[in-house]
Amino acid sequence: MGPEIAAWRPAVPGIVEVLHARFTDHAYPAHTHDAWTLLLVDTGTVTYGLDHREHGALPASVTLLPPHVPHDGRNATPEGFRKRVLYLDTSVLGTDLVGAAVDHPAFADPALRLRVHQLHGVLHGGDEWEAESRLALVRDRLHTHLTRRPPSTPEAEPGLARTLRDLLDAHVTDGLTLTDAATRLAAGPERLVRAFTREFGLPPHRYLTGRRVDLARRLLLDGLPPAEVAPAVGFYDQSHLTRHFRRMLGTAPGAYARSGASRAFRDAT
Repeated sequence: MGPEIAAWRPAVPGIVEVLHARFTDHAYPAHTHDAWTLLLVDTGTVTYGLDHREHGALPASVTLLPPHVPHDGRNATPEGFRKRVLYLDTSVLGTDLVGAAVDHPAFADPALRLRVHQLHGVLHGGDEWEAESRLALVRDRLHTHLTRRPPSTPEAEPGLARTLRDLLDAHVTDGLTLTDAATRLAAGPERLVRAFTREFGLPPHRYLTGRRVDLARRLLLDGLPPAEVAPAVGFYDQSHLTRHFRRMLGTAPGAYARSGASRAFRDAT
């Protein structure tokens, strides 16, 4: 069986490229990247050399290879391996952390692995706010590992959280990003996500999605078709609207709109 490869560039600041691949016998020669390589191995095992030392990437761990440092890679099991990779710009993690990553490129951290897995799940387009939010939390945990500082308990910042909520309310349907919000509020993305979640009990991307679904419900009951409603309320396309609408309400937008028409007909008869 030949290799299976899917690669794309998501519209998420800080993520240069995404790669999902399955190989049975491919071996990477020594090479470098100008970005950080954040690797999940889902099946099999990959062995690799980094700075004249041999390492193994296992399904239970998260591997982070630093930019500009030569490394190679090869399959270590007969069945091959399946991997998912995020290439992160040095704006996400600075080059001052390269030495720490060379010394300790693997993390046996289930919470970090879950966060990276969840980030991969929203990188197919249309969920930029959620992707940015999840990337901020991944970056925060990676930074904690690389600096070897215990994570601090963030202080409550209700003022910052409410200011962010006001900003989201004012930009429900347009293209405001987490990066834009961080710039306007002079606060790091991870700080915004933590402050908002602590104050309101849900992350900002979920709050924004709920506001958009609320607007969609009203427009659907006004008679607009789902294909027009989706971009009008800030969703990427109709399938993006349908996915979130089903998740929140348990039904598709079209069925929701028809339910109102059916009720009106019953009332009239």
